[in-house]
Amino acid sequence: MDIAIIGGGAAAVGLLDALAATGGTHGGGTGTITVFEPSPRLWRGRAYGPDLDSVLVNAPPVIMSIRDGDFDHYAAWLGERGADHTDEFLGRPLVPRALYGEYLVHSAEKAVAALGEQGWRVRVVTARVTEVVRSGAGLVLRTDDVHDDARQGAYEHAATHVVLCVGGGAPPDLYALTGCSGFTADPYPLADTLASVPPGADVAVIGSGLTAVDVVVSLAARGHTGGIALLSRSGVLPHVWQRPIARPPQHVTVDRVARLHRDGGNVALDDLVGLLRTELGDAGEDFDVFATELLATVTDDPVERLRRQLAAVADPRIGRRVLQETMHTVGPYAWRLLSESDRARLRRHLRTAVSVASPMIPRNATVLMRQLDSGRLTLVPGVRAIVPAKGSFRIRHDGGERGADFIVNAVNPPPQAVPEAARCLLRSLTATGLSALHPAGGLTPLDPRVHVVGDLIAGGPAITASIPALAAQAARTARALLRTSPHPASLR
Repeated sequence: MDIAIIGGGAAAVGLLDALAATGGTHGGGTGTITVFEPSPRLWRGRAYGPDLDSVLVNAPPVIMSIRDGDFDHYAAWLGERGADHTDEFLGRPLVPRALYGEYLVHSAEKAVAALGEQGWRVRVVTARVTEVVRSGAGLVLRTDDVHDDARQGAYEHAATHVVLCVGGGAPPDLYALTGCSGFTADPYPLADTLASVPPGADVAVIGSGLTAVDVVVSLAARGHTGGIALLSRSGVLPHVWQRPIARPPQHVTVDRVARLHRDGGNVALDDLVGLLRTELGDAGEDFDVFATELLATVTDDPVERLRRQLAAVADPRIGRRVLQETMHTVGPYAWRLLSESDRARLRRHLRTAVSVASPMIPRNATVLMRQLDSGRLTLVPGVRAIVPAKGSFRIRHDGGERGADFIVNAVNPPPQAVPEAARCLLRSLTATGLSALHPAGGLTPLDPRVHVVGDLIAGGPAITASIPALAAQAARTARALLRTSPHPASLR
């Protein structure tokens, strides 16, 4: 068996870890594993490379484990270092993303060592795969130039199975500003992109999600004194994390959803709402009150909602906690069982769903609140156009027009977006019939030898995959790969 993994970020780390754990438990076959990753940020991906200490992991450790089902894996790696980064609001460690990147590197290296002990040969090729084609009973990967000591130039690699772990797309340039002086198309790493911004400059940030929050917090950490504006069409800010409580969901679970599917033959959105209603009822909470508060996300004053949620970090009510957890753990499974009409109903509330599923940490929320109260930060909803104007920019919005010296693009890529570097690869997969593009986005493998882990998987929910979702996908893919593996003796 020769497994080719295209991409060397968090999804690939989860897959290697799952292969090591599954192979060791179930005595699967062995062979070779080749990881293709052209970036120097091996195992870290776009999000977890070296950066400012103000760019923090945006979730408590219990949901950041790259090992599926082992909620203590990341916390155990942190060990005593976690105490140096304890968030005073959540009572949990919230570390710089670069440190989390070290965890991914450590996990990958441990997995590679474990796979080696099991008899696998694992290597990394510093090249971008541009094409995958059939060749007899196998597959052939073609790359652009390889840059390492062992090989130079493009080459071909034979594989029995291919797993795409290519990550998400780039932030879209909604206002066609690429190439304009003062415009940053992709903010990460912020250590580089903010270095050229003078402290007194007027900065406008396109977007109001977690990436925009990172930009504001990092500007504040650098002592920025100029104005900062968050530009968006909706004006909705992310919700705020609440302090975790030891009460796992009892009704909104994969097992309960699977039982609904098994008993009724289908799962409707109203069924899922019923599970959440029961979950809240058991805790003595009013579902209708919770739903009303939730649906007001897009109509509430965002500053006042931020203030209320900061005050409710320790609120014992479980509603948002359950929804935030299960949108990532149960949501991807339940989404595939819903009818298209139910999916359309959920998409109408996408901005609210993203705000709830990807909340900001209270520490960052307090920075935003201080900046808002001081007048240095403003929210500008209803943005219609941004145009260059003699070395600066003019921003047209529902309330009028304003200027900015610098524009930072913090628009998050949509789920199932194709990374620019993978477009040639996807064209080859679809042209040869190995995969097909899904009408709603993402890639559907048409050949059992092709797998996808990450946001590019077709038919997924309309929110970006979290670390728990990546870990679960990786575990399923590892099991599928090892089920097709021949017995070790046949490989010899």
